[in-house]
Amino acid sequence: MDMKRKVLRGCNRLFIAAAFLLLVMQVAVASDTSRVSGSYEVLSKTEVGPQTRVRLQLHLTNHESYELHIQRLTLWDFSHPGGTQTCSIVVHAGASVDTTQEFTIPRTEYELWGRGARPRLVVDTSSPVGRKTTRVVRLERSTGRKAD
Repeated sequence: MDMKRKVLRGCNRLFIAAAFLLLVMQVAVASDTSRVSGSYEVLSKTEVGPQTRVRLQLHLTNHESYELHIQRLTLWDFSHPGGTQTCSIVVHAGASVDTTQEFTIPRTEYELWGRGARPRLVVDTSSPVGRKTTRVVRLERSTGRKAD
């Protein structure tokens, strides 16, 4: 009997530790969820040597309970920033905004988009109380037209 109790206690401790670890992982994933989402549509593209200049229609949605003041947008590929635009966009709490921005990115990155890769947009924001944050948004392709 004494041996069964020891095994049962050990199993209970393992179960409690596993449940705690699962809870911690769920909280970490929930807090890591982006509070800004977005989609893009390519309005035009121009080849410039090994670069591609793209004009994008961006649709950004603020899932926060306060308005966001977007100050800078950067398209980011796997190795380096692909273009930065300084801007002044206000997205009200729970609302969306459309903006047209132009970026110059490596042609190879643009070609990856055509094969299903989702571009990343780094969004530098501030809240009305002055809190500055940087968010990474994985953009979904809009169902609109596609540039040649």
